[in-house]
Amino acid sequence: MSRKRATVMIVDDNDMMRTLLRGILRAENYEVIAEARHGASAVEQAQLLKPRIVCMDVVMPEMDGLEALREIKSANPAIDIVMITGNACGDTVQEAIQNGASGFIVKPFNAAKVLDTLERVLAGKTLRPAEPPAA
Repeated sequence: MSRKRATVMIVDDNDMMRTLLRGILRAENYEVIAEARHGASAVEQAQLLKPRIVCMDVVMPEMDGLEALREIKSANPAIDIVMITGNACGDTVQEAIQNGASGFIVKPFNAAKVLDTLERVLAGKTLRPAEPPAA
């Protein structure tokens, strides 16, 4: 019997995207312990369930992924958060990294990209904020 890899919460307002991610993760023995449709629910569930990884969309109603990222990391810095976006503009990526995002997945994606990103995060190969330029 295969061993479970890590607990994961999926956060995306798009039902099809949550279904796709759930299928990819479960096929590789990740334990999907929660799903949320918006950031406010994600913050609540992360506090209660303390998943190892949160895979979270950036653009969502009620509370966007960047605000939820800040709140989750503030309450529980040990949770790794992988942001998912269809628009990987530099400002969004930099803001997410500055606020503690561990990884980024750009839409459209495939299963290999999702799994590679999560494996890197679990191995401690997380994103780091850019160093400020030398004066």
